[in-house]
Amino acid sequence: MTPDVSSLEKRVSRLRRLATKFKRAESAQNALLEISNIANEAGSMEDFYQGIHLHLKKLIPADNFYISLKNQDQLELPFFLDEKDAHPTELYPNSNLSDMLKRGLTGYVLRTQKPLLCDEATAERLAAEGEIENLGSPCHQWLGVPIIRNGLAIGALVVQSYKSEVSYGETEVELMVFICHHIAGVLERLRHHEQLEQAIQQRTQELSQAYDKLKQEVYERRRAERLQRSLFEIADLATSNLDMHDFYVELHQIISHLLPANNCYIALLDHTSTILEFPFYVSQLSSMPPAPRPLKDGLVEYLLRNCKPVLLAQKDIRHLIKKGEIYSKAPDLNHTQTMQQWIGVPLRIQGEVVGALAIYSFSMDQKYQFKDLELLTFVSQHIATAIERKLATETLKRSNEELEDMVQERTAELAQTNHELQKEISQRRTIEQKLIHDAKHDSLTGLPNRQMFMERLTETFESRHFYKFALLFIDLDRFKMINDTLGHLEGDHFLIETAKRLNTCIRDQDLLARLGGDEFVILLDNLYNTGDAKEVAERILYELSRPFELSGQLFNSGASIGISLCEDPRQTSSETLLRDADTAMYMAKTRGKGCYVVFDEKSHQQMMHDLTLENELRQAFESHQLQLQYVPVQDLNSNKLVALDAKPYWQHPQHGVLNYRQLTQLAEQANLQLELDRYVIELLNDEFASLPLEQDAFVHICLSSQHLTYKHALRNLQNCLGSCRFALDRLCIFFNEISLARDHDNHAIGFETLKELGVSLGIADYGSGYSSILTLSFLPISCLKLEAELANGIQGARHRRLLAAIRRSAESLQLQLIADGVNSAEQQQTLQQLGIYKVQCAAETLLPHAQSSSICA
Repeated sequence: MTPDVSSLEKRVSRLRRLATKFKRAESAQNALLEISNIANEAGSMEDFYQGIHLHLKKLIPADNFYISLKNQDQLELPFFLDEKDAHPTELYPNSNLSDMLKRGLTGYVLRTQKPLLCDEATAERLAAEGEIENLGSPCHQWLGVPIIRNGLAIGALVVQSYKSEVSYGETEVELMVFICHHIAGVLERLRHHEQLEQAIQQRTQELSQAYDKLKQEVYERRRAERLQRSLFEIADLATSNLDMHDFYVELHQIISHLLPANNCYIALLDHTSTILEFPFYVSQLSSMPPAPRPLKDGLVEYLLRNCKPVLLAQKDIRHLIKKGEIYSKAPDLNHTQTMQQWIGVPLRIQGEVVGALAIYSFSMDQKYQFKDLELLTFVSQHIATAIERKLATETLKRSNEELEDMVQERTAELAQTNHELQKEISQRRTIEQKLIHDAKHDSLTGLPNRQMFMERLTETFESRHFYKFALLFIDLDRFKMINDTLGHLEGDHFLIETAKRLNTCIRDQDLLARLGGDEFVILLDNLYNTGDAKEVAERILYELSRPFELSGQLFNSGASIGISLCEDPRQTSSETLLRDADTAMYMAKTRGKGCYVVFDEKSHQQMMHDLTLENELRQAFESHQLQLQYVPVQDLNSNKLVALDAKPYWQHPQHGVLNYRQLTQLAEQANLQLELDRYVIELLNDEFASLPLEQDAFVHICLSSQHLTYKHALRNLQNCLGSCRFALDRLCIFFNEISLARDHDNHAIGFETLKELGVSLGIADYGSGYSSILTLSFLPISCLKLEAELANGIQGARHRRLLAAIRRSAESLQLQLIADGVNSAEQQQTLQQLGIYKVQCAAETLLPHAQSSSICA
């Protein structure tokens, strides 16, 4: 061969190699472009991995191919294809994937950060040297190339061959290195994008959950606002000028804003509680309301018998019919066949069920739930109150209209008879004189009032310089009891009769006046000596001691009289004289009532004595001179001890025993009620463990309402109770009813605070104030203790009716009722007949001597 031909062949061979290399480079470049396009178009990392594999197969044999990537310090296999082996997690289910990869050839490549073309012999050598562990099936060749990013291996591309005819060489290595070099950035970018998408998805989910929660809160708040607005609208309806029909229509509209009420009616009992009336009725099936009917055995009667709200489905109604509880006696009332659900809520007025509010549905699409029942039950309380007020308003309106008609008739009559101007002028003068008279006289008794009395007393001081005169300050006994037991009307009759009797005891020149309430005052003019005033006082005491006839029965009263004398008007004043008479009257009351006291130096000394006694009481607290007596509270049926009422008493060194009532009066005068109560609690804390209490028995204590009036006093009471060593659930704390009636709001707040400590709460002297049953129903109390005066008058028919009414009210509120001041077997027997079985004797009758036990037998 000539040199020219040989040289030419070499050049042709070289050109062929260059052409082959160029074609391979061009294929690699096209593959990289396509991989880059895949990175831009791939919807997920899985699509990108499949695209890499698809285009890699165009360059080299890649039927067995996987990608391993680092995620922090862990290795993952996001893409895996193999002809022989299953995925490593299936092949080695009990091994950690990352640890397996790190121990194998993949981990070796990542550690060395260099490509590795390995055959079976090389793999065995590396395993023998401890560099790797042989995992999976043996292969003919294994080629792994690291993916380098910023000088660190972030993963690897791996291909392997199980057939000897499929081999890899330097060309495949270079091609794999070239591809890994170019996809490192793309891969990192896509992984970051995927992580960002996942973070966005997670944040979106969190925001969606927060939105749902916020939407629920908004719904609940709007629901609460809608309920509050409905309650205000119901309250406004009660005072509106609408007639009864429009009133019920508006009421139905308010209910419809809260829950579906296309079918609704209100049923009310008449004044005899035997006839059921339907003042409001709306139905999708009928426009005619039911006519009034006697009580039978319909759904409304079922609700009235059970006195509790119910939600009945059709199957529940059929079950009640099958049991014979409804429509057995009056099947003609049964129109419930097409009903799907029925909600009935009793309407209570002053604690008594007087009717029902019902809504019902005919469609399966309209389903009521128990929260609807609870909502309607809550609203029904306000609806019942609104109906009660509206009915009362309508009654008052009719009365006013009737009165207005009568006034108009009377005016017409006067217009006909009063034609002459002189008569009209005379009538006006009479009215003017009456107004002047009324301004200075008591409207009930016709006696001079305080204003007129003080004017007359001032005139007496100005015009008398040489004559004696006196003031008698009269306070009636048991007047409050008359008002509380017989009513204010009989109390007024009592005051009128008292005024008549007082007038018979004085002279014409003397002045009798009523200052207010049960307080009267007499100005005795031109006296010769003190004996004249005493004589008048004795006549008054005699006249007032005679029985009064009230409500068809005899009632005994009395009076306490204070007398102040004026011998020289120039040395005193009208205000001082009245104050001295008031002070003397107070002294008379402290001496047991039914007597009179003349104000003198002794009265002043008595006041000083009281002041001294108050100071000694403060010292008695510090020296622990007070003791507790425990008055038993017994169950008359079982003769079981229910509780012990802890009452303090004071064995005074000079004055003897001061009982509970005297001690509390003294503490009240000295403003030491809080100190006395804390002393009692601390002493009870020391003695509680030694008390003869059964397991379910309580200890009662009565505390001053001053604890509930001021926040710091309530906190101090909480701290005092919290330091007790005995279980507070064995303690029942009582507060006076009169104080509750005067300051209901502070009592309600204080009761809730004390209830959290675990103590039981009760109302003492019940019947002495004006607490309504509705007021008691909102307080967390468990016991009522009757005023002792109620037990003293138990033999009277009105007293027994009053006690029976109180007993029924207490039972309806599930309150324990205790009769206080029971001293005789006759009283106990009468109380049992009235259904009152828990009694407490009067503490004063059981007061022990200083030497005796403090536990009453």
